[in-house]
Amino acid sequence: MQELIQSQKIMDEDRKQVILEILADTYCKLILHNTLEKPKSAMEISNEKKIPISTVYRRLQTLFDAKLLAISGSINQDGKKYFLYKSRIKSISLKCDLEVTTVELVPNTRVS
Repeated sequence: MQELIQSQKIMDEDRKQVILEILADTYCKLILHNTLEKPKSAMEISNEKKIPISTVYRRLQTLFDAKLLAISGSINQDGKKYFLYKSRIKSISLKCDLEVTTVELVPNTRVS
């Protein structure tokens, strides 16, 4: 059975600009791709993608502020709280005809 994928068109020009800047950032794209299948901690992302941990935290905040990343919290066996990050989008479509830029987001529907 074919799944109908609902995309979300971005109308706000400021949000479009933020998304375009994120698309131009290699680390942001790596983080979104790395967290597509399942939620991961900042340390997992850093180790798997060889990104400095301070850079990971900065990009995680950027992605969260842009509503492209979900954050969930857990408590480990030592009683310490830690956060897991998961991409809220599966893909971004961009069309630019030099007059109008169209940005569409396809939500990540994968269950972790």
